[in-house]
Amino acid sequence: MRKGFLFFLTVFFLVFAVSCGGGGGTSYEGQKRNVIIFVWDGLRPDSINPTDLPNLYKLAQEGVFFEDNHSTYPTFTMINASSFATGSFPDKVGFYGNTVWAPGAKGNNSAGQPVDYNQPVFTEDYAILDTLNAYYNNQLLMVATLFQKAQEAGLKTAVIGKSGSAYIQDYKRGGIILDEKMVYPLDLAKELQQAGYPLPKTTPIAYPQGSITLSTNNGDPTAFKPRKNLSDGITSDPTDTSGSPYCDANTYMMKVYLDYILPKKKPNLTLIWFRDPDSTEHAYGVGNPNYRSAMRCMDNLLGMLLNKLKELGIDNNTDIIIVSDHGHSNVSGPLNLFPLRSIGNAQVGAPDPNGYSVSGDVRLADLLTRAGFKAYDGNGCSYDPVMSGIKADGTTVYQTQVDPDGSVCGKPGQKYTTPSYKVPQNLPPDAIVIASNGGSEYIYVPSRNPDLVRKVVLFLQSREEFGAIFVDDRYGKIPGTLPMSMVRLENTAKRNPDIIVSYDYDENAVIQGFRGIEFESMFNLRGMHGSFSPIDVRNTLIAYGPDFKKGFRDKLPTGNVDVAPTVARILGISLLDADGRPLVEALVNSNEAVSGPTIDYIYSDKVSGIQMKLPTDPDGKDIDNAKSSFYVKLQIKKVVYNGRTYTYFDFAKGVRE
Repeated sequence: MRKGFLFFLTVFFLVFAVSCGGGGGTSYEGQKRNVIIFVWDGLRPDSINPTDLPNLYKLAQEGVFFEDNHSTYPTFTMINASSFATGSFPDKVGFYGNTVWAPGAKGNNSAGQPVDYNQPVFTEDYAILDTLNAYYNNQLLMVATLFQKAQEAGLKTAVIGKSGSAYIQDYKRGGIILDEKMVYPLDLAKELQQAGYPLPKTTPIAYPQGSITLSTNNGDPTAFKPRKNLSDGITSDPTDTSGSPYCDANTYMMKVYLDYILPKKKPNLTLIWFRDPDSTEHAYGVGNPNYRSAMRCMDNLLGMLLNKLKELGIDNNTDIIIVSDHGHSNVSGPLNLFPLRSIGNAQVGAPDPNGYSVSGDVRLADLLTRAGFKAYDGNGCSYDPVMSGIKADGTTVYQTQVDPDGSVCGKPGQKYTTPSYKVPQNLPPDAIVIASNGGSEYIYVPSRNPDLVRKVVLFLQSREEFGAIFVDDRYGKIPGTLPMSMVRLENTAKRNPDIIVSYDYDENAVIQGFRGIEFESMFNLRGMHGSFSPIDVRNTLIAYGPDFKKGFRDKLPTGNVDVAPTVARILGISLLDADGRPLVEALVNSNEAVSGPTIDYIYSDKVSGIQMKLPTDPDGKDIDNAKSSFYVKLQIKKVVYNGRTYTYFDFAKGVRE
């Protein structure tokens, strides 16, 4: 009797453990669930239609479509990669990519080249993330990740795709990694070679010399095609129809995953992150032919994934979560100041309301320097003849100059519209360092001088290119700003910049049939994100599979911070540090209540008596006499689940009156 009872208990607990997803098995049949998170970088939810995206559209109809999902602000890729990794906001995670300033770090990039960390550095590179991890004492992310917890539970994991954003999910290297730049572990790289697969060209650099050698016919399977430009050789041509420059690289990685990693390694948790449509949107803008080509390529890859799951017989026990890291806007200044123009034969033509942007690029270091500050952004001379602004009368905001002897740009004969602003080895005491990021800027004040911070804030308030301003709480209350802690940016280890400012935007302006324009750092791009615009904040989230309801539209506010807690819930693992919540309202067999939402508005104090400067002149000579005051408006939503309040940030706007 006693032996029989003990046997019953043993069987009961074994079944319970498997049903909770703990322990991890060696085959799909031994697991209750598998989860694939598929990130479509920069996918706007209003892009989903049955013509361009038939596979995704069908999933959105048959599974769960989250109508009010939120990107983490700043709405950059790497910030949101850390939110997917941890389920938390930057204040807790302590990571602020895309571009950060970390003087003192030392290391090489994925190409084996030394990186000058005295300059702000772009973090979409696994080797740079490794360097920063060492710089932060092996704590690149200050909380545990979903992948770490899954591996501790015995689950097999794989991350596939875009260098940096995919890699950071498993930066401790506990599972399989197929990055645009390398394959990990070494044994897998060798297996793939033996199976006849080419490897990312820089894979050997990831290992000690001689560990692996590429075959003579390896090629460069993750290479990108060059973008097509106007006759100036530097500005992209939005009328181009050659297709996504990134489709082939994404297709290669998906095929390696589907044909080898998925059937042979049987990961229980996978994250796939591909750079389209985002990178194509950056290059050509939103709404053009290449943008639609990028979406069709991504949808084909989704179709390949769905077919493979059926072929392997695991479609009935695999949940798929399709999510984007952020929305995406077209780059442009106000259309009344910078009318859209026609483009034909690789030339910019006359004003055309159905045309393309010829404005929106801003170089903050240049504006600050012209105003008497000592500002640096780590970049050399910039030649940006179109996107830096063509005004209504046809004149340009910046004049093209030539460096005759290399004294300005370091290269004789180089054309430029703004000079070099490299960070000097010995900073002056009143220096300002800008990490140029796109739709928002990170401003570092090394002296921590509160008077200098206030002067920079007043300058930003006076320039109409800039919107909502957030300041490190250490500086106290500054009129016309909100504290970083208000939007979960104030890090306890003080890794955050001193000031974060969103570029101004117009969420209702239309280019090529899509709402939303914004200013950007001077990157000479046609599409951008990163701002606190509702267009950038609102992003895509769709879930389909045995754990999710069928044909359900979730009207509650949700966020990228909720993805990891939801996956943890499905896999039966714990993610105690997460700021997000499990999306129980979308799960089958869940009757847990979520109350809300409530909508709140937060306003900064208003600053008056400001002379507002128009973006048509970098020296501040063009004045907007109709406006003289500034304040910040923030809209948030809240829900309550399990006795805890969860906050979602809709938008923040710098208001000038």
